[in-house]
Amino acid sequence: MKIALLEPFMTGSHASWANGYATHSRHTVEIFSLEGKYWKWRMHGGAVSLARQFRARGFSPDLLLATDMLDLTTFLALTRDLTAGLPCALYFHENQLSYPWSPGDTDPARQRDAHYCFINYTSALAAELVCFNSTYHRRDFLTRLPAFLNSFPDHCEADTVAHIGAKSITLPLGLDLDALERARPEGVDSAQDAIPLILWNHRWEYDKNPEEFFSALFVLQEQGFDFKLAVLGEAYRQQPAIFATARARLQERIVHWGYVETYAEYAAWLWRADILPVTSIHDFFGISVVEAIYCGCFPLLPQRLAYPEHVDPARYPMCFYQDSADFVAALAEICRSRPWLDFNLDPVYRYNWGEIAPRYDATFAALLAG
Repeated sequence: MKIALLEPFMTGSHASWANGYATHSRHTVEIFSLEGKYWKWRMHGGAVSLARQFRARGFSPDLLLATDMLDLTTFLALTRDLTAGLPCALYFHENQLSYPWSPGDTDPARQRDAHYCFINYTSALAAELVCFNSTYHRRDFLTRLPAFLNSFPDHCEADTVAHIGAKSITLPLGLDLDALERARPEGVDSAQDAIPLILWNHRWEYDKNPEEFFSALFVLQEQGFDFKLAVLGEAYRQQPAIFATARARLQERIVHWGYVETYAEYAAWLWRADILPVTSIHDFFGISVVEAIYCGCFPLLPQRLAYPEHVDPARYPMCFYQDSADFVAALAEICRSRPWLDFNLDPVYRYNWGEIAPRYDATFAALLAG
C-alpha cells in the first residue's frame, strides 16, 4: 500500500510521529509537509500549499493520512481529480475545541477562534476514519463538539457528531523508545544517590502549570526535604514568571537549568532522574511523561487527562493525586519512601514504534479494504 501523509506543521512531536511511522511501516509512506511555524496560517492556507506540492510530486497513493492541522476539505477540493475515491484517515494530535488558548492571544476575545475548531470539525466529517492519540482525547473532542455546533444560529447539524463518533478510534502515538535505550549512559544509577532528583522535562508554558509544580517544591524546601532539581524543556521569549522565581529560590538545589541541545543529553537526564511530578492542565497524550517513565522515573500524575491510560491507577495508586494539597503530600511521601527503587513500568514499551507500527499498518489496510 502507498500512503500519502499530509502534515502542514512539520516540527516537534508532529515531525517525530510522521518520520517514525514512515520509517517503521511496512507500507510505503510518502510525507508531504510544510515548516512547523505560524500555526494559524497553516490551518488556513496549508491545504493550498500541500495540494500544489501533491500535484507537483506525482505520487499516486492508495490512501491519504492527514493530521488535524490540515483543512482536509480544502485539500480534497483542490485535488479532487487525483484524490476522488481515495479513503482518508485523519489523525488528531490535538484539537482546537479543547486546546487551551494562550492568555496573551487576542483571538478568543475578538471571537476569531471558532474557525479553527470548525476546520477540525469539517475535516473529521470528510475523513473515512478519525484517529485520536488517546481515548481521553477522543472522548473529550466528541463531548465538546455538540455545544460548539449548537452555538451557531441555525442548521447546526449536531446529529453529525454521532456520525463522526462512529468512525472514530484511539490509535496511540508511536514513540522511539528504543532510541532512549540506546542513549542510556553507562554507570548511571540514581538509586545509589541518597538525595532524590526531581525532573521537569516539559515546555515552559502556561498549560503545563509550572506554578503548581514549583509551589510544591517551595513547600518541600520549607519543610526541610532534601532534593535536587533538573529543569529541561524548551523555553520561549515569553515564559511564565514562575521560572525566574523558582531559579532564584531553588538555586542551591538546581543541578541543571534549561534546554539541552542534544538528544543524548536529554536521555541522560531522564535516566538519571528519580521523580517526575506532573501538574499539566492539558495533555492529549503526554510524550515527555511516557519517555521519563520508560527511563525509570517515578511519576506523580493527576488522575485525569490521558495519564491513567499510561499507568493503571488501580495497580499503581501511589502514582496519582487528586488536587493541589494531595499533590504536595504525595510528593513529600515519595521523597520519604523512595518508591522508584522498586519501580518498573515496562507496559509503556507498548508505545514503541516496533510494537505499534503493525497496529497502524493493519488499521489503514482495513480502511483500504473497506
